[in-house]
Amino acid sequence: MRTPAQIAGHPIHPMLVTIPIGLWIFSLGCDLIAMRSAAPETWIAASYYAMVGGIIGALAAALPGLVDLLSLEAPIKSTAIRHMALNLTVVGLYAVNAWLRHQGTVSAGLTLGLSLVAIALLLVSGWLGGKMVYEAGVAVHAGESGETSRVRGWQASPAQTWTGGRSGSERAMASDASRPSGESGERPSANMSGSQESSRER
Repeated sequence: MRTPAQIAGHPIHPMLVTIPIGLWIFSLGCDLIAMRSAAPETWIAASYYAMVGGIIGALAAALPGLVDLLSLEAPIKSTAIRHMALNLTVVGLYAVNAWLRHQGTVSAGLTLGLSLVAIALLLVSGWLGGKMVYEAGVAVHAGESGETSRVRGWQASPAQTWTGGRSGSERAMASDASRPSGESGERPSANMSGSQESSRER
């Protein structure tokens, strides 16, 4: 199921979402380190800038994601809408979190709690994104044979394989099945041949 937002056949949205995910996880890690550090100011500053960078990266990834969403059809489109809604909620939480940190009027526990909630929602959003790709075949190019299979009400396109639609083991099994029985059997050893000849002489 091809999606329109792509470069040289590669979808853009999955490439860009790694930026905010990595930065937000790094931000959370900095917060946890700051709680045990003797100089927490450095880690708190790193967490803040990583958080802001993640917000910018998420907004950049949202545009091709929206383009892909508009090209989808029901029922998988409803999953994509939930995925988008969760992502926007996460971005909103981080925007509030960054603003509170910039103001410096709240405790570190509150901002840390907002980060934990946002990461939890991000996991759910990632699960929905994986469902679209691995179950519905969104942004996965169909094989040349055009084979499709139904998965929970929508057409799922199998990923193109390198061996013409069959794995190496399947091709080997098919080759063995079509080979004449004389070729596949083992030749009798010299000892077996000698024993057979002696039995005939008797």
